[in-house]
Amino acid sequence: MAAHLSSGRVNLTALREAGRRELREFLDKCAGSKAIVWDEYLTGPFGLIAQYSLLKEHEVEKMFTLKPGRLPQADVKNIIFFVRPKLELMDIITDNVLREDRGRAPQRDFHILFVPRRSLLCEQWLKEQGVLGSFIHREQYSLDLIPFDGDLLSMESESAFKECYLESDQTSLYHAAKGLMTLQALYGTIPQIFGKGECARHVANMMIRMKREFPGSQNSIFPVFDTLLLLDRNVDLLTPLATQLTYEGLIDEIYGIQNTYVKLPPEKFAPKKQGEGGKDLPTEPKKLQLNSAEELYAEIRDKNFNAVGSVLSKKAKIISAAFEERHHAKTVGEIKQFVSQLPHMQAARSSLANHTSIAELIKDITTSEDFFDNLTVEQEFMSGIDTDKVNNYIEDCIAQKHPLIKILRLVCLQSVCNSGLKQKVLDHYKREILQTYGYEHILTLNNLEKAGLLKPQTSGRNNYPTIRKTLRLWMDDVNEQNPNDISYVYSGYAPLSVRLAQLLARPGWRSIEEVLKMLPGPHFEERQQLPTGLQKKRQHGENRVTLVFFLGGVTYAEIAALRFLSQMEDGGTEYVIATTKLINGTSWIKSLMEKMEPAPF
Repeated sequence: MAAHLSSGRVNLTALREAGRRELREFLDKCAGSKAIVWDEYLTGPFGLIAQYSLLKEHEVEKMFTLKPGRLPQADVKNIIFFVRPKLELMDIITDNVLREDRGRAPQRDFHILFVPRRSLLCEQWLKEQGVLGSFIHREQYSLDLIPFDGDLLSMESESAFKECYLESDQTSLYHAAKGLMTLQALYGTIPQIFGKGECARHVANMMIRMKREFPGSQNSIFPVFDTLLLLDRNVDLLTPLATQLTYEGLIDEIYGIQNTYVKLPPEKFAPKKQGEGGKDLPTEPKKLQLNSAEELYAEIRDKNFNAVGSVLSKKAKIISAAFEERHHAKTVGEIKQFVSQLPHMQAARSSLANHTSIAELIKDITTSEDFFDNLTVEQEFMSGIDTDKVNNYIEDCIAQKHPLIKILRLVCLQSVCNSGLKQKVLDHYKREILQTYGYEHILTLNNLEKAGLLKPQTSGRNNYPTIRKTLRLWMDDVNEQNPNDISYVYSGYAPLSVRLAQLLARPGWRSIEEVLKMLPGPHFEERQQLPTGLQKKRQHGENRVTLVFFLGGVTYAEIAALRFLSQMEDGGTEYVIATTKLINGTSWIKSLMEKMEPAPF
C-alpha cells in the first residue's frame, strides 16, 4: 500500500488506516457481542485512531474502565481487556476474572489485547494467579506511532525519558524502532539517517538489525522521507525547562493538553444573557479539541502569544462584515448564496469566540507580576547572566513556598545554563528545598542529578556560552509579530534541538563539529540502500522531507519552530515530527519525581 504526499504535506492517513485495520481484524476474531475494559491511559490515544462508531460496527456494546472488583453487568458474549503490559494492571485483571460468576449462563469469554506488545512477564504473572487459561485470545496491538496531526506523531509513552536515562531500560527505544519500521513499510525506506545521542544510536542500530533480520521488509515504495533525524532529549535539556511562549505552548503550560484535548475553566465560556447577572454559571470544565482541522487554530497555534491578539481582532472584523452581508442580499440567488455560507460562518464565529476566551484566560496569567518575574529570570539564565551564583528570586520563591515543580524547573534551568552548578551553590539549593518541601524529595533530587538536569559542575568549566554563541541560541532582536528566526517561540531563545535540525539541513553538521562534541552522546550518519529505480530525482523547487524523532519527549514550542522552518520560503525542507511523548517542563519534571510517602509516625 503506497502512501503519498498530499499538498506538500506527508499524508498520515495511511498510518491511521493501518491501525484501524489491525483493530478490526482483532475484534472480528472475538465473534459475537463485546464489552471492552479499558486501561484508562489508552482511551485518549485510541480515540485518535478509531472513533466509537468503528467499535460499534464490530459489535462493541459496552465500555468500562479497568478497576478492581467485579466487572459491571453486561449482557455480552466477550469481555476484552485493552491494557498496557504492566504488572499492577495484571493484578486488577486477575481480580476481575476471579470474581466472575462462573455459575452464570451463558458464560462470557475473556480476551486480552496488550498495547503495544505482549509481555512474557505479564503472562507468567497471570499464569501464577491461575487465570491465564481463562483468556481465549491473547494478542498485541502495536500502537507505536499515533498520528496527532497532519505533521505530528507520538508514541505517548509517558515514562520513556525516565526509563531511558534513569533505569537503562530500552523498551521504549525498541518500540520507537518498531514504529519507524512500520512507517518505512508504509512510506518507503528512508535513505539517510542522522542522529545525536546514545538513545539515537541504539534506535538506529535496532532499525538496521531489524532490516537485516527481515530482508522481506524491503519494499518497492518510492521514499516519502529523504532524511530521518534521531535526537536524544538529553542533548537539549534546556528547551523543555523554559516557559513556552507560543499560543499552543502556553495553553499546554497552563492547562495541559491531553491527546489533543484541553479542559478549561468554564466561566469564560458561559453564554452571556442580558439581565441575569452571574446566575447559573457552568461548573463543568469546558473540553475542547485542538488541532489543525480548525482553521483559526491552525493559523494561530504556532504564533508567539503577543501576536495572537491582532489576528483575533482582524478575524472578528471579517466575520461581522460577512454577517452584515445578509442586509445586502436582495435577490433569491444572493439569499441562497448567503444561506449556503452560513454553517461555515457560524463555525468560524464559535471558533473565534472560543479562542478569544482562551486568549483572555492566558492573558490574565501572562500579565501577572509573578509570570513576568519568572520569565525574566529564565531569560537571564538563557542569555548567560548570573548563572553561577544563588539566585534571589529562586530563594524568595522557596521562602514563599511556591509550587515545588516551579522551583525545580528554575534550578535545573540554571544548572543546565551553567554546565552544572558549583558544589556550594548546589548544596545550598538542595538544603533549602529539602527543609521547605520535605526530606522525602531527596529521591527526586537524585533523579534530576542522574538525568543531568541538576548536577555539580564537574569539568570546572562552563561550555554553555560557547554552545550558545556558536549555535546562536540567544537572539536579542527577536520579532514576535513577523518572525524571521525560530527564537520567536521563546521570545529570544532558539531551541537548541531545532537549531541542530536547521543546521543539519544547511550547511550540514560538519560546520559545528566542535559544538557537537560538547553535547552528550555520539553523532552519526547511516545510509540505507534503496532498491534500484527508487532513488529520488528531485524536481526543481521540490522540498526535501525530514522526519525529526525526539527520543524522550518534545514540546509544542519546538514543534512550532520546526513548522516555522517548513514554511520558510527558501527553506527547502519540510519537517514531520515524531516523539515518544508530547511534554512540557511541568509534566517532564513530574515524570522524574519519586512519590515517597512520609513515614506515618
